Amino acid sequence: MSSGGAKFETIRFQRPAGSAKPSKKPVNRHGGILQDQVRRAAQAPWCPSFSLAVRILLLIRVSGAMYSNISDCDEVYNFWEPLHYLAKGYGFQTWELSPVYAIRSWAYVFMHLHPATLPSRFLGLDKRASFFALRIFFAIASSICEAKLYRAVMEHVNYRVGRYLFFILLFSAGMWNSATAFLPSTFAMFTTTLAFSFSLRPPSASDWRRTLSATLLFATGAIVGWPFSLALALPFVLEELLMAGLDKVDAQERTAWFIARFLRLVTAGLCAALILIPVVGIDSLAYGRLVIAPWQIISYNIFGGAQRGPELYGTEPPTFYFHNLLLNFNIVTPFALLSLPALFVTYFVDRKRLGGPLIVAELGSKDAEDERKPVPKRNLFQSSSFVMLGMRLAPFYLWFVILTMQPHKEERFMFPAYPLIAFNGAVTLYLIRGWLETGYIKFTKSPYRASKTSLFSTSTLAFLTTAILLSLSRIFALSHYYHAPLEILHTFHYEELPRVLNATGLLPLEPAGNFVKERDRPAVNLGTRVGELNLTLCYGKEWYRFPSHWLVPDGVRVEFIKSEFDGLLPRHFVEAGSAEVAHLSADSLLWKWPATRYTPSDLNDMNEEEPSHYVRIKSCHYLIDVDFPKHPATSKYEPRYTSDEANWERVECRPFLDAASSPMLTRAFWTPLKRWQDLNSYGDYCLLKRKDFLSKPDPDHKSFIRQIFGGK
Repeated sequence: MSSGGAKFETIRFQRPAGSAKPSKKPVNRHGGILQDQVRRAAQAPWCPSFSLAVRILLLIRVSGAMYSNISDCDEVYNFWEPLHYLAKGYGFQTWELSPVYAIRSWAYVFMHLHPATLPSRFLGLDKRASFFALRIFFAIASSICEAKLYRAVMEHVNYRVGRYLFFILLFSAGMWNSATAFLPSTFAMFTTTLAFSFSLRPPSASDWRRTLSATLLFATGAIVGWPFSLALALPFVLEELLMAGLDKVDAQERTAWFIARFLRLVTAGLCAALILIPVVGIDSLAYGRLVIAPWQIISYNIFGGAQRGPELYGTEPPTFYFHNLLLNFNIVTPFALLSLPALFVTYFVDRKRLGGPLIVAELGSKDAEDERKPVPKRNLFQSSSFVMLGMRLAPFYLWFVILTMQPHKEERFMFPAYPLIAFNGAVTLYLIRGWLETGYIKFTKSPYRASKTSLFSTSTLAFLTTAILLSLSRIFALSHYYHAPLEILHTFHYEELPRVLNATGLLPLEPAGNFVKERDRPAVNLGTRVGELNLTLCYGKEWYRFPSHWLVPDGVRVEFIKSEFDGLLPRHFVEAGSAEVAHLSADSLLWKWPATRYTPSDLNDMNEEEPSHYVRIKSCHYLIDVDFPKHPATSKYEPRYTSDEANWERVECRPFLDAASSPMLTRAFWTPLKRWQDLNSYGDYCLLKRKDFLSKPDPDHKSFIRQIFGGK
C-alpha cells in the first residue's frame, strides 16, 4: 500500500507439495575434451536437438532409400534374394548359402523378414513396396544412430565439432549409399556408430554403463553383422584397460584399479557373447547342422588357403580406398587422414585447446574450470586429454590400414568406419580453426579483435559448403548416370506388362466411353495374370546389375544367358514343394523353409563356371542389355542385341554412362552445365522384347500366347 494511494490485495496459490519439476542441469558446453579459446562467454553455436537432428536426417535418408542405386551385386544375391526366398518361396542362391560352406548368416537375413512383409500384410501392397519399406527402415535406424553420435560428440568433445560432424554426415555421398544398403557391413556401421557414441564418454570406475553398452554394441555388429568390424573396438578396449579417464588413481592403487577394470570388461564381454546363442541357433536350424557363421566367414577369408579365398573375386591396388573415399567424402577424406598429425601440431601451437588432465568427477559441473587444473600430487595416475582424443581418432586409422593391406577390396568393406571418417574430419577442421585463432591473436596482439572477426566462421563455412556441394554433385551423378537398371524394371512392371496383358485379353480394358472410377474397378492380381504367360526375363552381361526379384513382378522368371563372364553365377533356390527337398520337410517342423538345408551339387567355392545356370537365348521373352556405341560388343557371347532388329525390339531405353569413354572428373561429379554433361559419353540401357512377341495377326491372343510360351 502506498501512502495516500489505493489499497491492493493479491492472492497467491501455493503449488501442491511434490509437484515441482526438477530443474534440468544445463550441459556445460566447455566440458568436452576440446575447448574454445575465443569468446568462451559468448552464446553457444546453434546445434539441433536430438529429435530435430533425427527429423533432419530422416529427410535425406528416406530420399536415399527411394532414389539411391544398388551398387553391389553381393547385396542383391546374398541378402535381397535370400530374403525374397523366405517371403515368396523363390529367388537366387549363391554358393555362400550352401550348407557345405555356410558363409552367410540366415539369422541376419531372417531378422529383416517381418519389416519387409509389413506393407503386404497390413496395407495389401505389392512386394515392390516391401523393397522400399525395408530401405526406409534402414533409413530410420541410420538417422537415430547418426543423431546419437552427433549429440555425444557435441557433449563430450566440442559443440563446434558436433555441428561440423552433423553436416558432414547429413550430405555425405558415402552415407547416402551405405545408410540404406541391405548389407552386414551397414548393420555393423549402425552398431559401431552407437558404440562409438557411448565410448566418447571418458571411462571411470562408476560408469559401468559405458563399458557394457559399448561392448554389447561392438559385439552385436560383429556377431550378427560382420565379424571383422570388431577390430574397430580395439582402441576402446585399450582405453578401458589402460586409461584412467575420470578416475583418480594413486600409484600404489593402480594394480587393483586395473584388475577391477579388466574384470568389468570381461564381464561385459561374456554378456555380449550371449548374442551368439540365438544366431548360432537360427543358422544351425536353417542349414541343418551346427554352424557358427562368424567363424565361417573368418575361416574362409583368412584360412581359406592358396587356392581359395576372396582374391578369387578380384584384387585392387593399395590406393583403392583412398580414391574411393575421395569420391564419397571428397575434401573430408584428407582431413580425416590428417587428424592425428593435426592433433600433434596442436600440442605445440595451441596446447590450451585441450586443457589439462581429465580429473573431473563429472563433465559439465559448475566448477569445470577448476576441476581441469592438474592435481598437485605427482604420484597420481591421470589421463592426458591429448591421448584421450588420440584414442578416439585411432579406429579409423586402424580400419583403413587393415583394409588397405587386403588384396581383395570392395567399397562396402569401408562402411563400418564411415561415421568415424566424418568424426576425424570434423576434429581436424576444428583444430585448424584453432590454429587460425592462435595465429590471429599472435599477429594482432588483440584477443578482443579475434573475438569480433568473422574470419574463423567464414573459413569453416567455406570448407563445409565446398564439401556439401561436392557431395551433392556426387549424389546427383550416381542418380543421373547409373539409375537406369531400376528405372527399366519400373517400366517393365507398370507399363510393359499391363500393355501385354491388355493385348492378350488377360487384363481387359474398359470399353471406350465407359468411364469407371478407379475405386470402383475390380481388384486385379497382376502377378496371377502374368503367371499365366510364363514370361522369362533374361540377363546377360548385365547380371551383376540385377536389382533382385523384389522389383520383378511375381509370375516372371528371371534367367541368365551366357556372356563373356566365366565365373560362377547364382542358381535358383529349390522350391519348397519340389521332390528334391521332400525328404527334408519331415525334419523341418520348426523351420518353414527346408530348401535352405538342401545341398546343391552345382555350386562351388572356386568361382568356377557352371553351365547349368544358363538358359538358351531363344527361351527369353525379354532381355535387359546395355550398348555402348563408342566400343560396341562384338564377341560371340555378347553381340549387340540392341541393334539386332531382326530378333529384338526396343521396349524402353535409358541413358547409361559409358565410364570408359568419359573424362574422370565429369563422370565422378554432375553439374547442370550442358558443356560439362556433353563431355560424357552415354550408352543405351534397354529392355528388349523378342521380335515375334504379339506380332502375328491372330484373333485369339490367348492361343497365340500359349503357342509362343508353352502355357497350358
